[in-house]
Amino acid sequence: MAIIHKATLSPTKLELIAEYLPTQPWFIQDGTPELVGAYRFDDPAGEVGLETHVVTAGERIYQVPLSYRGHELGGAEEWLIGTMDHSVLGKRWVYDACADPIYVKALATAILTGQQQAELNVEGESQPRPSTVTVKGSGTLDGGVPALSASAPVSGSGVTIIDAGELRLKVTRVLDVAADASATTAAAPELHHELILKGQWAGLEKPVELASVIRN
Repeated sequence: MAIIHKATLSPTKLELIAEYLPTQPWFIQDGTPELVGAYRFDDPAGEVGLETHVVTAGERIYQVPLSYRGHELGGAEEWLIGTMDHSVLGKRWVYDACADPIYVKALATAILTGQQQAELNVEGESQPRPSTVTVKGSGTLDGGVPALSASAPVSGSGVTIIDAGELRLKVTRVLDVAADASATTAAAPELHHELILKGQWAGLEKPVELASVIRN
């Protein structure tokens, strides 16, 4: 469950994303970013906001995972996107979430156990707010997720690779909406096969692959 505050942000998330995208090797500068939708994962400790944005720029669709922190993340200066003033929570440090261990664990958990996006509970609203992007992992693992020790993410060719101890995660940056991710089968617990996170949003005819995991 994600708690969403009704707040003003300066700069906005999309403004930060627009400054960040041109610095990335997987971004082709062919248009101004526009938001398609977003989904969240939970931080069990409730300290870190985990929100992934799907944006268009020109004819391409990009995936941008962000993590929001109340303090700097040690050793992650290279992946700091910027800071923003949150009218409720104060100053927030915004990171490329692929370098944030809380996000890496949440993503792996969602994929391996077949979880969906976090429920959005907006402050002052009695009913959860629907997510503009819905996601689901293809795994069915009942046990715990292996211990992870994420290394620095490596980006290129439309993806970001995260070696995380026993697991290797791939976050798709340039989304292929023509490929069909709906027909996936769960891998055996040994993880000899790739498991994926698939997502869908309004106007998309079939699910698209957002991320995957395989055992190293």
